[in-house]
Amino acid sequence: MRSVTYSMSVSLDGYIVGPDGGFDWTTPGDDVFRFWIEEIGQVGVHLMGRRLYETMLYWETADQDPTLDADNREWTALWKPLPKVVFSRTLSEVEGQARLATGGVAEEIERLRAEPGEGEIAIGGAHLAAEAAALDLIDEYRAMVYPVLVGGGVPFFPHGERRVDLELIGTRTFGAGVVHLSHRVVR
Repeated sequence: MRSVTYSMSVSLDGYIVGPDGGFDWTTPGDDVFRFWIEEIGQVGVHLMGRRLYETMLYWETADQDPTLDADNREWTALWKPLPKVVFSRTLSEVEGQARLATGGVAEEIERLRAEPGEGEIAIGGAHLAAEAAALDLIDEYRAMVYPVLVGGGVPFFPHGERRVDLELIGTRTFGAGVVHLSHRVVR
C-alpha cells in the first residue's frame, strides 16, 4: 500500500510560516535543495491546499526562464509532470497536472491507495496535513528544521488532543544548521 507522507520546512519553534505569513527563512541552500530534488523523485502524487498550490504555480512555467540553473531545471522537470490533487473551496479550475479534489482527504487518499501506481502520496500544507492527521492517515512525518524562531504563525503539527507515537527513522544535517528528521507513525 502506498504510504502517506507529510513533509515541510519548519522553524525550530514549530511553524511553517511566521506570524506575518512569511517563510523567507526557508530559502534552501544548495545541499537542502538537492535533498528536495531527491525527495520529490519518490513521490507519485502530491496533495495540497490552495495556498501551497498557488505558491507552487511558479514551477509550472519556470522552465521557460533561460537563466534557470541546472538544479532548478531538474526540480521543474520532476515537479511539472507530477500528478497533484488540490483541495480548495474557492478555486474552480487548476493548471498543469493538477486536478481539484472531488472528495474529502480520506476519500482521496483511499482512492489513490486503491489505484495502481508507485511512489508516495505526499501531503503539503499544514491545514490539509492536520485534517489527514486527525483521521490517522499520515504514515510518516518529515520535518526540515531551520535554525530560526519565528514566534508564531501556522504550526507544522496540528494542535489536536491526540497522542501519536513516532519512531525516528532518519536524520540528516545540512549546512547553515538545517536538520532533516523523518519519523514513522507507530501503529
